[in-house]
Amino acid sequence: MPLAQVISPQQLANQLEAPDWIVIDCRFSLDDPTYGRRAYEEGHLPGARFADLEQDLSGPVIPGRTGRHPLPDAERLLSRLREWGLEEHSQVVLYDDGPGAFAARAWWLLVWLGKRDGLYLLDGGLRAWREAAMPLTTERPAARRGGFQGAPDERLVISSEQLATRLDAPAPLLDARALPRFRGDQEPIDPVAGHIPGARCAPFTDNLDDSGRFLSPERLAQRFTALLEGQRPSDVIAYCGSGVTACHNLFAMALAGLPLARLHAGSWSEWITDPSRPVARGD
Repeated sequence: MPLAQVISPQQLANQLEAPDWIVIDCRFSLDDPTYGRRAYEEGHLPGARFADLEQDLSGPVIPGRTGRHPLPDAERLLSRLREWGLEEHSQVVLYDDGPGAFAARAWWLLVWLGKRDGLYLLDGGLRAWREAAMPLTTERPAARRGGFQGAPDERLVISSEQLATRLDAPAPLLDARALPRFRGDQEPIDPVAGHIPGARCAPFTDNLDDSGRFLSPERLAQRFTALLEGQRPSDVIAYCGSGVTACHNLFAMALAGLPLARLHAGSWSEWITDPSRPVARGD
């Protein structure tokens, strides 16, 4: 089966009662870390579990060493996934408010832990679900214990230290942030503006159409082929501000049928913790 798939509200509604389907609500706000849990309690898809970006999908921040959203401890995340009922054969649907950035982070973590099929993003997220007049609930799903066994695949990750030694190598480095942050014209979050030298600006929002749904696989393939300028998709290193929206680009590449590339998990917010690492500004 494909590594990355999208599912429409109508298709998901037909599967909500199926015992091997798991729905995970990944809503979050960088401006209000309590938003996701509050929103979940106010109404979520029937049967959905809640995954918090900072509590479940990230590890502790170590000032001066890590980025804003370090990778979580693998065993701790595996324990949470089993608490949510995850099995080897489970079909997992992930959603957030719509753009898919937080859902894509959860998708990548599942892939990192060895779950390589039966993974979907709800196309258009909660916005599309509401537009389709589908139901929400405040009821929490019944507890069920899963038996998924996984282990992190470190081949999918590159550290800041490793990346710093290969900046002169030809590997394409894709930055998922918007152009003003990439150029260093604006930096509303991190203390240093700019980008990693040699990177190309590849805003994750360009993976979506005007309705907030993913472009077709064919159009996504065209997008990344143009960005890579003849370089191999398998050589891509994806990053962003903190390792979240970069996963959106990795999902989109997989949706287009391209090979799974590597994530610079610490991303820009980790890169700049070492002042000896170079910083670029402008295009």
